Order: sequence, then structure tokens, then C-alpha cells
Amino acid sequence: MQQTLYLVRHTRPLIEAGICYGQLDVGLADSFAAEAAAVAASLPTPQLILSSPLQRSHRLAAYLAQIYDCELRCDERLKEMHFGDWEGRAWNDIERSELEAWSADILNFTPPHGESALQLTQRVSALLDELAHLPLQRIALVAHGGSMRAVLAHAAGIPLSTTLSWQIDFGSVVAVRRNPQRRV
Repeated sequence: MQQTLYLVRHTRPLIEAGICYGQLDVGLADSFAAEAAAVAASLPTPQLILSSPLQRSHRLAAYLAQIYDCELRCDERLKEMHFGDWEGRAWNDIERSELEAWSADILNFTPPHGESALQLTQRVSALLDELAHLPLQRIALVAHGGSMRAVLAHAAGIPLSTTLSWQIDFGSVVAVRRNPQRRV
């Protein structure tokens, strides 16, 4: 049985551009209703919706679950990468040396009191391994740019760093088809 995962990025958050927000639980912009309707129009009917518990994802997931009358579950593993002490700060205000160290080892560098991209990838991969055992063909994952990149890297069998240049817009939907009998 082929399984399709629909990766849905949350809609535009209510935060100033240029701020590192990672796992900060920020709200959504006033454009939510229009953006959510556009997502719903482009999403095939899911059998299950899994969501990050952060409100910017969960609010969209709840909206979609109501429209499609399907089960909604929250999963901590879909949260955005935890940027620790960087969260809530302007990227321009973060120590240049820390950003350079992160850039030099994007997978293993851990922001102070945060998590590494490797840790993000491991938690997302564990979720994907569990989903492979579900007898469902269409599952929507409502999440964040970082966790979506981790899913895409895992599915394509490529390094997470390869996905960093891929544009994943707010409110976008990306389909990943996989055969659960094979590791993705």
C-alpha cells in the first residue's frame, strides 16, 4: 500500500520579520482565514491530521480537521527546531561567531540551550517510522519549515543541509508518496 504524506506549513505567523522564533508559541497574522481557506482548497481529503502543538500549526490543523471531519492528533516531534537562547531575538543580534559555527556544522551545532538539526531530524524520523505502520493512505502533517525539511530529507534520503535552500512558503502543501514497506 502506498502512503501519501501531505506536508502543510502553518500560515503566516504574527511576528516581525527577521526574528528567530523556532519553538516560541507565536500567534497567527490577521490573514489566517484567507490563508487557511487556500490550504483547504489545495489539500486532498486526509484520513488523519497530525500537528505540531504550537498554536501556529495547531490552529490550522484544527480548522482542516473540522472541514474534513477527520481525527486530529498533536505530536511534539513535529515542532520546529528549538533555537534555545536565540529564540525571540533578531537574527542580526545573535553573535556572529555563533551563527558562523552553526553555518559551518549545520547538522551538529546546537544553539545555547537549544537542539541541533540532527536532533530535529531524529525526532521527525522516529515519527515517520511509526507512520509507516499505520494502515492509512493519506496523512496530513501540519508543521513548520524545519520539520518539513527534515521529512523531505528523510524521504529523499539526502542530507538535511541540501533542503535548506528549498523555499517552503507559509500555507504551502507538499505531497510525499512513499511505500511503507520500504524505508523513506
